[in-house]
Amino acid sequence: MAVHGRSSPLRALFDESPTPHIAHPPRTHHRDFYVATDGSYSLQSDDGGLGAIIETRDGKRVARLSVPDESVTDNNVAEYRALHLGLDVLAARAPTGARVGVLVDHDDLAANVNSAALATRRTDNTPPRKLSVPPAGEHHWRGIRARVSRFGEIRAAVLESGQNPAHALANAPEEFAHVNRESDRCLLPERTTSSEAQIPPPSRADRQTGDSRASD
Repeated sequence: MAVHGRSSPLRALFDESPTPHIAHPPRTHHRDFYVATDGSYSLQSDDGGLGAIIETRDGKRVARLSVPDESVTDNNVAEYRALHLGLDVLAARAPTGARVGVLVDHDDLAANVNSAALATRRTDNTPPRKLSVPPAGEHHWRGIRARVSRFGEIRAAVLESGQNPAHALANAPEEFAHVNRESDRCLLPERTTSSEAQIPPPSRADRQTGDSRASD
């Protein structure tokens, strides 16, 4: 998990942004990670891009992505694809059960995420409101819902497009391609290697030595 020091810039944006269909304000002190995503589509070129930024609560960058997307069909679908990508990357690098704050500039997407998160607390897993998902984005919505279920708690807030730090990454993937070459920062808990696990603790080693002396 993140070391709790200085605040994340994404956290500051999350604090100031509305969370659709959530009665109470964001409990930012319970967020472990923040994800800002954006998707773009150009009618002229008939292609788009996906942008994502992931930070810990103390501002440590986990990942940045700026990916061209030639298969996107419209801006709505691009938004779903971008969030799907961002949550997949976070899920691969964050502990299971992490609390996540999401920042998007798409009202319906944010409302759907929050409704899906509330549904995980219900015995019948029924969202509190009817979800409206673009038909071409249904595959990505299924992926988003799977990630919502995996994290311990997730909430989405809505930004103005001009405030979204992932906006430039989505709209100019050729210009920002260098961010994809940044080193991965995996925040999974470190596991003891098998060689270390085979070394007995000093107390056990001492007992074994003492036992051998006694039998001599």
